[in-house]
Amino acid sequence: MLASELDFDLPEHFIAQTPVEPRDAAKLLVFRRASGQISHHFVRDLPALLRPSDLLIFNDTRVLRARLRGFKPSGGRVEALLLKEITKNRWQALLKPSARLQAGGTVEFVSENSDLHLSARLEARLEDAWILEFHTPKNADIRDFLPTLGEVPLPPYIRQSSPEARYQTTFSRQKTLGNPLDSAAAPTAGLHFTPQLLENLEKRGIDKAFLTLAVGAGTFRPVQSETLEEHRMHREEFEISVQSAQKINEQKARGGRIVAVGTTSVRALESVADERGFVAPGEAATQIFIRPGHVFRGVDALLTNFHQPRSTLLALVAAFIEAGTINKNGENGSKSGLATIREIYALAMKEGYRFHSFGDAMLLD
Repeated sequence: MLASELDFDLPEHFIAQTPVEPRDAAKLLVFRRASGQISHHFVRDLPALLRPSDLLIFNDTRVLRARLRGFKPSGGRVEALLLKEITKNRWQALLKPSARLQAGGTVEFVSENSDLHLSARLEARLEDAWILEFHTPKNADIRDFLPTLGEVPLPPYIRQSSPEARYQTTFSRQKTLGNPLDSAAAPTAGLHFTPQLLENLEKRGIDKAFLTLAVGAGTFRPVQSETLEEHRMHREEFEISVQSAQKINEQKARGGRIVAVGTTSVRALESVADERGFVAPGEAATQIFIRPGHVFRGVDALLTNFHQPRSTLLALVAAFIEAGTINKNGENGSKSGLATIREIYALAMKEGYRFHSFGDAMLLD
C-alpha cells in the first residue's frame, strides 16, 4: 500500500493552537460504521451517545517535563527531548541542532527560572537520536531535577504557548518521579475529559478502566517510506494492571463493547488481545503498525482526534473504519477505509472542526 494514500490537504488554520475551555466543549463528529451515518455533537454529549454497558479504556500516562534547553561548549544553543530512560541518568534523546555534535562532547542544560544547570555527555549516536549521560549532584536521578529543569514538550505543530496543565489529562498518574512509563507526548483523546464528564458517564452506567502506555515522539513522525510495508514503527512500552485486565475480560465475556479512548489505547489492546479479545495483565512493548487489513480483536469503538496527513495514526483510523464497514459493502477495505476517512475529514473541515492535539474529536463505533 502506497504511503501517498495517506496524504490529504490540511490548511494550517485548521490546526488547533490552543485548547477549548472547558475541555469537553470540543466538537465531536460521530460516525456509525455500519450505516455510514454522521452526526455532530460535543464531547460533553458522550454519555448520551455511548451505550450504558460500554467500557471506556483510558491511557493514564503522564507527560514528562522532557524538553531541556542548554548550550554547547561553543556557546551555541541546543535543545533536547528525552525519549527513553536506558539506565539511571542515561537517556535516549533527540537533539537539535545536531549537525556538529560529536560523541564524547558535553552539553550544559540550564533552567530559565532558577540557577539550576546540569551537564550531560554525548555518549553515542543512535540512529537519529543520542545517548546522553547526565552528571548530577551526588549521582541523584535526573528525574528529580526535571520539574525545575525541564518543560512539557508541546507537539511541533503547536506554535503558541498554553498552560502545561492543558497538555495533561485530568486522570494522569501523578507519580511523575521514577515512573518509567511517563510520556514525551500526551494521549490526546483523553485531554477532552473533565471530572464532571467522567462522573456523568459513570451515572449513565458507563464503566472505565486504565492502562498505561508511554507515548513516544515517534507518534508525530510521518511515514517517509514509499509504502506502508516499508515503514519502521516506533517502539512503545505499556502496562495493563490485573484489575483492568479483569474488567476488560469480563466485558468481552458478556459481549459488551470496549471503547478505546485514543490510538495509544488501541495499540496496547490490539498488541495483546487474543482471538476472544481477552488480555493478560503485565508489562510489554509494542511496535504494532495498525493499517488497513488489520483484524481488530480488542477494540469495538474508538474515540480519537483528527490526525495529520501521512501519519500512522491516520492509517489506524482508516483500518478501524474499514473493519466496521467491510461486511456491509463487501469491498476490499483499504480503499474503502481510506476513501471514507478522507470524506469524513473533508466534511470536518467544511464544518469547522479543529485538528491535532488541541483539536476536536470523533467517535467511531
